[in-house]
Amino acid sequence: MSQFTVLGASGYIGSRLVARLQADGHEVWAPQRGAPELLNRPLGHVLYCIGLTGDFRSRPFDTVRAHASLLAEVLEHAQFDSLLYLSSTRVYLGAEDTDEGGVLAVRPQDPSYLYNLTKLTGEALCHACGRAGVRVARLSNVVGPGMDADSGNFIASLLRDARQGHVLLHSDPDSVKDYVYIDDVVDILPRIALQGRSAAYNVASGVQTRHAQWLQWLAEQTGCRLDVAPQAPLQQFPPIRVERLRAEFGWQPRPVPGPLAIFE
Repeated sequence: MSQFTVLGASGYIGSRLVARLQADGHEVWAPQRGAPELLNRPLGHVLYCIGLTGDFRSRPFDTVRAHASLLAEVLEHAQFDSLLYLSSTRVYLGAEDTDEGGVLAVRPQDPSYLYNLTKLTGEALCHACGRAGVRVARLSNVVGPGMDADSGNFIASLLRDARQGHVLLHSDPDSVKDYVYIDDVVDILPRIALQGRSAAYNVASGVQTRHAQWLQWLAEQTGCRLDVAPQAPLQQFPPIRVERLRAEFGWQPRPVPGPLAIFE
């Protein structure tokens, strides 16, 4: 068994990672924000899960601190055996290909790109720090039980609205995204931390799911009424490549969408 430190353990992914690691018999430390001993005690294998999602536009300075500033301190000063930084497949917005080493597009003048830019800053720090065992995991859209609709999670908010009887979609139904289940995520991340041979990995299903598929599924399950906002924009990402994860770990994520019970 190994020693892990989970940073961001109060979040959706971090809290489930802690539970999974403990269930597997690992020693886990989940420090509170600002814990003074973070930089002066052995951390073992660090899983860096700190991040902002739906509220990053209204909290730009917190976003920089969460995605890059604290990471820089840990990379420069902390004692660890490995560190896995959780980034996002959102960084492929506008890219022609989703290979982990491919060229990415950014628009600094667009505030909505702050999330991507800060995540990429975190990634760049990982690659430039010169320390062994530092890797990046770009996570796709994670779904599963206990998602918080108020956090800005797209699927959780759809489910909340469907249960209330009416879904108003603010993006084109032909928009597509890649979704991956939380159980698959918490299974693969510790394996990457302990055994990964590459510097970066896409953690995704590799399957594109249209918004219309979620709407049909929710309507069948809940009987809700469906509407689309006027001039709803089309949001599309290229298919996320997962060949690296398959080759190293035999990655076979479960298909989505799944039964309604997974969100209970």
